[in-house]
Amino acid sequence: MTSSYRKKKSHGAKCVGVSDQMVSLLNGDRLPATKLVTRQHGHQLIRNTGGLHSETGNEAVCAAGTPERRHAGSPESMCDSTLDYLCGRGLIRRTDAAEVIWSHAVNSRSRLQEALSGPSHMLEADVILRGRDPREPVMAHPPDTDSDVTLREFLQAVKPHGKGVKLDFKSLEPVSPSMALLDELLDEASAPLWVNADVLPGPAGQATPLDAQAFLRAVSSLPPHAVLSLGWTTGWTAGAENPGYSWDMVHVMEQTCRDLRHPVTFPVRAALLASSFPQLCWLLQQSDRFSLTVWTGSQDQVSVQDLLPYRKQFHASRVFYDLPEPLRVQLSSVSAHG
Repeated sequence: MTSSYRKKKSHGAKCVGVSDQMVSLLNGDRLPATKLVTRQHGHQLIRNTGGLHSETGNEAVCAAGTPERRHAGSPESMCDSTLDYLCGRGLIRRTDAAEVIWSHAVNSRSRLQEALSGPSHMLEADVILRGRDPREPVMAHPPDTDSDVTLREFLQAVKPHGKGVKLDFKSLEPVSPSMALLDELLDEASAPLWVNADVLPGPAGQATPLDAQAFLRAVSSLPPHAVLSLGWTTGWTAGAENPGYSWDMVHVMEQTCRDLRHPVTFPVRAALLASSFPQLCWLLQQSDRFSLTVWTGSQDQVSVQDLLPYRKQFHASRVFYDLPEPLRVQLSSVSAHG
């Protein structure tokens, strides 16, 4: 661990004192008000906030003297416009990420038709390079090597419906040809577009992550509104002590993402969130372009109580919940911060 990481770790530890305040959150409270100094257009304003949300574009400094970087990356960087798009079309009532409904594994014609005719706002699908000629991107999850729907057909079918898509890549092989198709078929004002890959090793992760820099180079031509969903490989075992996201993990992720021009969401495993609150708190504080997307494995044991601190502490636009519908609905009924 470098000296700069050690310095950041001590900063991050000041964000939240976990045990007592987690109990407070579960009882319906927010963290104690923190005095923030915000600098905007050369003026210094002092305000108090009961949460971690600060106004977009401001640099926040904790009263204790800890700098909380609210950088926006390069000059042309953008914040996530997914919620504005869905709200503007009347698909959700407010810019609350918990209202977004997801369809998963839309990797066949039948699943695609079902998702397009249903209430989902975002369609998640996996992209591989077909294992036979013609070698082109198709919608399938490894170890499958083929599909009855190509990426071209998938994008053409989704476009008239105005639904968002999240394309999940498990290898680098299909990324470049997929970007060429996106460039051809999508325009700057299209529906939400997310591209997902696990690019760093995470808690108990067994799979090999994609090379982060190679993936980021391959997707750099995406339009500015596209969201980069960059995650960690993870594992979870019932009845075992499952570690959460460590300080080293979030520090490396922040370093990887700090200069990107696109908005970034971090897919985080719901079963690991209870033991990761201060680390993910710190990560979200580093940029207004950052958000979380909470997901769960089919065998994971998840309690809504583990997720309430995130719902109550962060602004409603900062945490998406890609969860089974009953759990998502339960969370959306809880008032979020902001």
